[in-house]
Amino acid sequence: MQEHVSDRLVGTLVDNRYAVRSKLARGGMSTVYLATDLRLERDVALKVLHPNLATDETFLDRLGREAKAAAKLSHPHVVGVLDQGNDGLTAYLVMEYIKGHTLRDVIRSKGALPPRLALALIDPVVEGLGEAHAAGLIHRDVKPENVLIADDGRIKIGDFGLARAVTTSTSTGTLIGTIGYLSPELVLGKPADARSDIYSVGIMLYEMLTGRQPYDGEVPIQVAYKHVNETVGPPSALVPGLAAEMDELVQWCTANDPENRPVDGHALLQELRHIRTNLTNAELDLRPPAAVPAGQQSPTEVIARTSNPTAALSSLPRPRAQPPQPPRQPHSPHAPHALYPPDEPDRSYTQHLPYAEDDRNQPAAALSKRAQRKQDREDEKARSRAAATPVRSLREGNPRRRGILWVVVLIIIALLATGAGWFFGMGPGASATIPSVANKSVSQAQQLLSEAGFQSRTTDVFDDDIPSGLVVGSDPAAGQEIRKFQPVALFVSKGPQLYELPTLTGGTLEEAKVALNQAEMALGNVTEQFDEAAAAGTVLAQDPAAGTPARHGTPVNLTVSKGPQPIPVPSVVGQEEDAAVAAIEAAGLTADVAPEEVFDRKVPEGSVVSQSPANGTLTRGGTVTLTISKGPRMVEVPSFIGKQATEARKGLEALGFEVRVNNILGGFFGTVRDQDPVGEEVPEGSVVTITVV
Repeated sequence: MQEHVSDRLVGTLVDNRYAVRSKLARGGMSTVYLATDLRLERDVALKVLHPNLATDETFLDRLGREAKAAAKLSHPHVVGVLDQGNDGLTAYLVMEYIKGHTLRDVIRSKGALPPRLALALIDPVVEGLGEAHAAGLIHRDVKPENVLIADDGRIKIGDFGLARAVTTSTSTGTLIGTIGYLSPELVLGKPADARSDIYSVGIMLYEMLTGRQPYDGEVPIQVAYKHVNETVGPPSALVPGLAAEMDELVQWCTANDPENRPVDGHALLQELRHIRTNLTNAELDLRPPAAVPAGQQSPTEVIARTSNPTAALSSLPRPRAQPPQPPRQPHSPHAPHALYPPDEPDRSYTQHLPYAEDDRNQPAAALSKRAQRKQDREDEKARSRAAATPVRSLREGNPRRRGILWVVVLIIIALLATGAGWFFGMGPGASATIPSVANKSVSQAQQLLSEAGFQSRTTDVFDDDIPSGLVVGSDPAAGQEIRKFQPVALFVSKGPQLYELPTLTGGTLEEAKVALNQAEMALGNVTEQFDEAAAAGTVLAQDPAAGTPARHGTPVNLTVSKGPQPIPVPSVVGQEEDAAVAAIEAAGLTADVAPEEVFDRKVPEGSVVSQSPANGTLTRGGTVTLTISKGPRMVEVPSFIGKQATEARKGLEALGFEVRVNNILGGFFGTVRDQDPVGEEVPEGSVVTITVV
């Protein structure tokens, strides 16, 4: 259901297009509203980023690139990204609106799920991830809250790209993600790939089968430590009777080493469907024990990360086994069931302390005996005290000495109170506000902290925006009030963390885009040029070159082949053979003279009668076939003298001659009196003159 809460955006029009109708949910990075796209007249989910992100130009630029990449992905199991933009200080994403609930709601209401239902729910999620992985997209925040189940049964996974955009826009001293589902390589600060999403899917499947996450801790860093240093146990440890194939599937997905996991969503989908078809009905319909608790909400959390995450995790003491705790209850008794759930929880916890047994649980006879023995002991102690107490004191107390003693006690108390007042008022225990030290040198920052009464220590971190040697920030952050004796950590920039650019040349443009996305680099300008050796679409060059150290998000310019350059075919019909061959070769083509010459009454002997192709274009080295003329055919002219002119004309034209008539006296009789030439061989097409009387 929707959360109807007063909000400044409800009832407004965003970017003159999206009419905001109600608020669906609020999280740590954004607030989601139900809105109507007035242009297309349809409901959409409008994700409005919080002001601290909406004013970050670097983040907005990265978010735009991520939104464009996600918008290209069209799949029935992926929530579509429809639009992205800014309206003043309102930065927003427009997504497909799915009316329904989330996988978190299913786990919360049903607890542990039978394998058949768990596999049916996870199948479309893995299929959608597989399609995204094939397109070079990594989700980075797979969790039940991001699996949306529509009222009509459709299952989709949403929020592609937002976690990556937020992570890359913040300082590298911060890691954003859902700690319960975060892969070990992300905890250690290593780049994410498709196998990082597979790890999160494995954790999610474990939770669906058992009703709980495999790791728990009082603080996020304890959970992170377990992801890196422990191995996810088989879910059958909590669900007896669960098929061994389900244990193997979960542990394959959650292997600590990414090399031991499925390579991507498609690989996992094949195995998942194979298992689903090979399990028996009894194994698929196994009912988990009722004692398995329902899953808790998994918020997107922000945890500090040092420049050496491995050392930081190693220094953490291993968590000790804790006694069973009562279930954690939501802070609000009216928590909304929203389709787009918040990624930042508001929780309170109730601690139930153990109590001792009292005597009310004991039998009545035992209670009477115990009470009698207790009374006897008290009576004996009273008699002993009476016997040891003299009737009259042998030495009266000195009143003056008692007065001096009280004065000393009061002076000591006053001194202690004065010392405590100084300690907490002006000394190391006094409160003070952390000054702003960002973008300052280490010496300047330490001097500011020293003047405020603080002791500081420095930690080096990577940062994309702050120059090397300057302070990125402090912990506690500027503006917070703490006691002066508490240490303050200064984070000193080492400059941007650099990664070697991958080799893109030799592959296709699409392969280069996937490689850039996996390396978290950006695609720069794409220039096309003709190349005689490389097929169209092949990457010829990249700038910067492969192996060049560069920060995440660096644009890489590519030069892409358009294939061999087309050459227009020149027309050489009528030219002499040598001249025609020279013209074709000068154009970069190859001339091929046909072995058979042909007669032609119009083209002289030795000249080109025809060519193939006659026009159009060829690539360099293409062949043009030339046919050479033998000149006109020689034909003997028969005599038509004494015959009628019409017969003579018809016979001569049939032999290919052109007939010219010379009438004498008007050609009254129509008889051929003379002809020229006659009885000799002449070229086909020659003119024959007949004289008619």
